[in-house]
Amino acid sequence: MRFLSLVRVKETGQRPSEKLMQDMGALMQEMTAKGALIDTAGLRASSEGFRMRNNHGKFSRTDGPFTETKEVVGGYAILEAASMDEINAMTKRFLDVHGDEWDVECEVRQIADMSEGC
Repeated sequence: MRFLSLVRVKETGQRPSEKLMQDMGALMQEMTAKGALIDTAGLRASSEGFRMRNNHGKFSRTDGPFTETKEVVGGYAILEAASMDEINAMTKRFLDVHGDEWDVECEVRQIADMSEGC
């Protein structure tokens, strides 16, 4: 099963420490070698993005930053796991790497298999 993990952080301009970068790099190498990490990346600040909406045929665009949002998606990962227990354990390890430096949350959703007619 494939999963999308959306990494949500409070947009404070906080930069990761050198230790976090090293620990995260080691975790990503391990997960990639096991075939569990398919793709991952951090995202640039919401001030550089926009949201576009189609409300019944009426399009609108809102440029960032998104002041009404307390948390933003700071990155993502596409993961492969055999079970919900396995994806739960992977997510906990990812969050654990952050230690007590960060207030971070992952929203994990299974990716629909379009060949199954979902």
